[in-house]
Amino acid sequence: MPRILCLALIACLLTGFTGDRPAYRLFTATGQPADYDQMLAELAQADVVLFGEQHNDVMAHWLELQVAKDLQKLKKPGQLVLGMEMFERDVQTLLTQYVTGALVDSAFERQARPWPNYATDYRPLLLFANENKLSVIATNAPRPFVSAVARGSLKALDKLPKADRPLLAPLPLKVDYELPGYKNMAAMFGGDSKAHGGGAQNIIQAQALRDATMAHSIRTSRQEGQTLLHFNGSYHSDHHDGIVAYLRQYAPKLRVRTLSVVSQEQLQQLDKEQVNIADFVVVVPADMIKSY
Repeated sequence: MPRILCLALIACLLTGFTGDRPAYRLFTATGQPADYDQMLAELAQADVVLFGEQHNDVMAHWLELQVAKDLQKLKKPGQLVLGMEMFERDVQTLLTQYVTGALVDSAFERQARPWPNYATDYRPLLLFANENKLSVIATNAPRPFVSAVARGSLKALDKLPKADRPLLAPLPLKVDYELPGYKNMAAMFGGDSKAHGGGAQNIIQAQALRDATMAHSIRTSRQEGQTLLHFNGSYHSDHHDGIVAYLRQYAPKLRVRTLSVVSQEQLQQLDKEQVNIADFVVVVPADMIKSY
């Protein structure tokens, strides 16, 4: 038997035994199989796209870059903007200098406080922005303010210097403790969030400060006709609360679409608990390699 034919036969036999091994599957909110190109066309019509990731999921980071590249092809110059939870608002100048080529890698990494997995998981997005002249927005609340709220509630911001206020969402901040994500956080502490003076309530308020600040950053940075593709932990946008809830307050007319990356033992169908967590759900194998 010719060698090429033999190899082909072996390949067919292996396929028969092992079956398909997709790296991910894409579903609609209701659990129906989704087509990537159709999803992309819908995202391109949105004002804001919130891509909810698991921070150590290499498949999510690869797909984020692919979505950014493919949206760029569908948009006119200047119509795609990236936003990132991974950078805080006080480093915006550094971020802009880096993506425009005015700041070298070593200086940026020394001064901008990038996350530990920046080099493998987020630097490719910034390089893509540099190559395509895309603006990148640092959307998150600076950590010192978030930590202050976690320790002492939102009251810790009452005496915030006027110069620091633009780094955060407008104050005073209203927190809806009935949002599913915040109720889940309360449950982790064993009860109702509002009944836990300090403790859970402070942690939820700190989370709300992040969510509201990211939403405010998105609203004030995006210009008419642009699609702002925002990368954040899925907890900040799942169930259309968190960032989405604050966007409804700040700019209710914005067309917002959400993605969420989840892991499952099986990829054939969406698990019940994942239904309706986002407009599109990306399912990756539970044993997918993690970046940390």
